[in-house]
Amino acid sequence: MKLSDAPGTEGSVSIDAPPDRVWAVATDLPRFGQWSPENQGGRWLDGADGQSLGHRFEGTQQHPAVGTWTTVARIVECDPGVRYSWIVGEADDPGATWSFTLEPTEGGTRLVERVTIGPGPSGLSTAIEAMPDKEDRILQRRLEEHERGIAAVLAGIKEAVEASG
Repeated sequence: MKLSDAPGTEGSVSIDAPPDRVWAVATDLPRFGQWSPENQGGRWLDGADGQSLGHRFEGTQQHPAVGTWTTVARIVECDPGVRYSWIVGEADDPGATWSFTLEPTEGGTRLVERVTIGPGPSGLSTAIEAMPDKEDRILQRRLEEHERGIAAVLAGIKEAVEASG
């Protein structure tokens, strides 16, 4: 596995609520820190006050092996109640792409969260450059961390949405 291949992973959860209620929670940027083991929350930039195509936000991350850092992300898809995507890094060469897709189901919503790592530079690039022979292992471990994080975020969103209903 290579960073240039833009590997990714995803998770999903069924939520007993319509897509509009799920959307309101899944796109509530400041709440992410409540559910994610890595993301500590975020704030809108450039005077933005909510999700819209092109809006930017700063997220704070924390990882035991790396410490705390911030990233700047840009919303690249925003179809309310359907799909929400953001990139970290440059638009033509993102370090990561994240998304939520909401699919109506009988009695609720299936929420899917996805991440694609790369193909652009990110914090992983430094580790891979230092140990190029371990690139596959580094990426596999990072994808496993993202799988655990996605599961935690989806469980948190499900709990928050269903408790509010």
